[in-house]
Order: sequence, then C-alpha cells, then structure tokens
Amino acid sequence: MKKYFTLFQYLFTFTMYFLGALLLAGALIPPISIILLGWKIISPHTIVQKASVLALGLGLGFFLFGFILMAETILLRYLLNLKLKEGEYGYFSVDGMKWAIVNAIMLIVNLTFMDFLRLTPLLPLYYKLMGAKIGKRVQINSKGIADVSLLEIGDDSVIGGDATVICHLAEHGKLKLKKTLIGRKVTIGLGSVIMPGSSIGDGSLIAARAVLSKNTIVPEKSLFAGTPAKFIKSFAEPKDEKGRP
Repeated sequence: MKKYFTLFQYLFTFTMYFLGALLLAGALIPPISIILLGWKIISPHTIVQKASVLALGLGLGFFLFGFILMAETILLRYLLNLKLKEGEYGYFSVDGMKWAIVNAIMLIVNLTFMDFLRLTPLLPLYYKLMGAKIGKRVQINSKGIADVSLLEIGDDSVIGGDATVICHLAEHGKLKLKKTLIGRKVTIGLGSVIMPGSSIGDGSLIAARAVLSKNTIVPEKSLFAGTPAKFIKSFAEPKDEKGRP
C-alpha cells in the first residue's frame, strides 16, 4: 500500500478539486442567471443602469452563492453519510475517507463565505446541520472548527476570535478521532487551541493563546492558561458571612 501512497494522494486531491468545482458551479449558476436576466431586461439602456444592475447583482449574488454553497455541503453530508465516529482508522479506510471529504467540502465554505457568518447565529446553525451538538445562545467567532460531528458545545458558551477546536490527530500512521466536549458558559479565548479528547467543564475559561493538550480534563469554573495550558485557579462562588454560597 505504501508503494501507491503518493499516487493515491494525487488521485484523491484531483477528485476533491473536481467535487469542489461542481459545488462552486452549482452555487454560481443561480446568481449568474439573475445577473444575466437583469442585464437582458434593461438592455439597451444607459451604461449607468447597466453598471447598477451588474453591481447590485454581484453584491446580492455573492450572498446567494454563499447560502447555496452551504446548503450543498449540508445535503452532500447527508447523502454520503459523512458523520464521523470516534476511533482509530487507516488513512485509506472508509472512515478515513469520510473524514477527508467532510473537511474538504467544509473548507470550500470556510475559504469563500464563512467570514460573513462569524458571530452570527448562522454559523452555529451551519455547524449543527453538519453534525455538531450545539446549545442555545452559543457565539462562535472562528473559522478554525474542524470535525464538527464530534464536537459538543453547551448553552451560552463563547468561542473567541480565531480559536482552533479540532477532534482529530494523525499519530503513528493512524487517523485518531475523538470527541471534544465544551460545557455550558465556557469561554474559549482568542487564538487558543483545543485539542481532541478535551473536556471543558461548565463555567470555565481557556485563556487567550492557550493550547489545551489532547485528552485534558478541565474542571468546572476553572481557568487554564499557557502552552501547554495548565490549571491557574478556580472561580469560587461568592459566599456570605457564614460561608454559605
């Protein structure tokens, strides 16, 4: 198998390029059709009118393109049953291919449209439809979320700007997939990295730029910081004069 590894990589890469081209083409057809229709309706009017139709069509068409592209990836996930499962897999296994395909199609959305979804309710909704378990009022300000069908986020949690949350590792020739669990009212700081198998308790804070190593257990109401992230302190509940919470 190793003899054909590079050849397989080339074949898989160009297959993904072709799939990406089909997804992009499918998302571009409706907005381009609308632009051409508008152009036909106003022709042969003034150049300003034509420019206005073209500019408006491009602006609105871009967002239409983005939403159609998202819908295509969601549909493709269900058609190909691209739900990921915890475990260790070979790179050429069925589950290994599922992992590669689902992350590849999401990368197209990531590179073209996802910046416009950050800090809106649309990004958690998209991740939900791609398999993530996400609670209410979750705020996500990052495109660095991978393997979303292995991700769970509780109510009222915040994923800070450009944080990375992943549920996979490549170790010793194996693809290792493991759930990442983020509790309720958790804050993941700016630019931090959450590795697979981590479990973050309710009310905890992962400081900016921290790197939470794989399989780390963060207790409830705890602050972790540093590289690798370590326990700093607990956020104790305020107590009255008699020591009662």
